[in-house]
Amino acid sequence: MTPLGQKMRELRETRGITLKEMAKALNVSSAYLSALEHGKRGRPTWILLQRIIAYFNVIWDEAEELQRLAELSDPRVTVDTAGMSPEATEFANRLARDIGRLSPEDVSALKAELIKRVK
Repeated sequence: MTPLGQKMRELRETRGITLKEMAKALNVSSAYLSALEHGKRGRPTWILLQRIIAYFNVIWDEAEELQRLAELSDPRVTVDTAGMSPEATEFANRLARDIGRLSPEDVSALKAELIKRVK
C-alpha cells in the first residue's frame, strides 16, 4: 500500500464510503481505485488527484497532505546515482535489494533518520 492509498482508505473508512461508491463518483473503475490504494498503480494524474480532494471535500492542510502523499506514492522508484559517491550508489542498491527484508520498525527508523539529516 502506498502512503496515498493508506490515506485514501482512512478517509473512505471514516466516512463510511465503499470503494465501489468512490470509484463511481470519480468515474474510474473500482479495480483501478483498488490498485491505486494497494500500490499496484502509480501515482494518480493531477486531475484525478484534484477530483479525489474534491470528493473528500478537504481543504488547505489536508488537501496539501494528499498532494504530498501522492508525490511520495510511486511504487516503482528509480534512483539515479550517476555523479554521486560510490557510497551513495552502494546505499541505493542495498536499499533496493534489502528493503523487503526490513521490519516496519526498521523502515520507520531509517525514514526518520533520513528526514532528520536532510532538513
